[in-house]
Amino acid sequence: MPNAARLSRRQGLKSAAAAAIAGPLLTTAGSSLPAAAGEYTGALSVMTFNLRFATTVDSTPTWAVRRPVMRELLRRQRPHIIGTQEGLYQQLRMIEQDLGGHYDWIGTGRGGGSKDEFMAIFYDTRRLAPIEYDHFWLSDTPYTIASNTWGADWLRMVTWVRFADLADGEREFYVLNTHLDSVSQYARERAAELIGETIAGFDRALPVIVTGDFNAAAHDNPVYDLMLDAGLVDAWDEAGSRSPAYGTYHGYKPLKPDGRRIDWILTTPGVKAHWAAMNTFSLDGMYPSDHLPVQASLTLG
Repeated sequence: MPNAARLSRRQGLKSAAAAAIAGPLLTTAGSSLPAAAGEYTGALSVMTFNLRFATTVDSTPTWAVRRPVMRELLRRQRPHIIGTQEGLYQQLRMIEQDLGGHYDWIGTGRGGGSKDEFMAIFYDTRRLAPIEYDHFWLSDTPYTIASNTWGADWLRMVTWVRFADLADGEREFYVLNTHLDSVSQYARERAAELIGETIAGFDRALPVIVTGDFNAAAHDNPVYDLMLDAGLVDAWDEAGSRSPAYGTYHGYKPLKPDGRRIDWILTTPGVKAHWAAMNTFSLDGMYPSDHLPVQASLTLG
């Protein structure tokens, strides 16, 4: 995590206010944002994005091929918040560089330190200031680094940040980002329960935004029900307008209309979703990842 010395976990240290506040650059070029997409005064632009880790060991497109497409997508959209999954440390540093000087990120590897994949949260420093953050692992011992007690196929974890919104009188809210297991339904359900318990321990007066790859289809898996039972609502369902719907994992194959939506943006009630979208941006047929990024324009309420 760059500039890690600025913040200490759970100490409530507030970063210095940024010198300028700017909104995201919104564009429909090369994407499938809804016709109503645009800037809403004071709205936060949020994205959840499984980046596909920078692999060179299989037949999928390499990071060197995908990076220019990722750079173009993110520069076109410039979300205030990007909850990422699967990013490796050097890959995340490259994305930070490609986004430009107004972004920072918070995260740690799921194996500890710079090892393995991150659940990094990127944020626009002109709009947001982190106040506190923490990480925990999806296990019976969540604060034991790299713990895995539920039979998950891979280590799974959460990164969360409490932010101050510099464009809204430094109003505070939480962002929680995760990636649930791709194999074990039991591990996914236990993870959803733990995430719900964690959210219940947050300051209940503050809004919460949850981003993630849940490896479970919305409306068709108990994991989704557990997340909603935790007091969350689905920004996709609540949005005033939506893009066309596809399966959010495409594996570099043709997009599947109305396929499994496994990448979600959830919020506490009272957060208004102006629009939500699955961004289908590609260059010369190349997608930046094997998942579509999911976006939403949100007002905290």
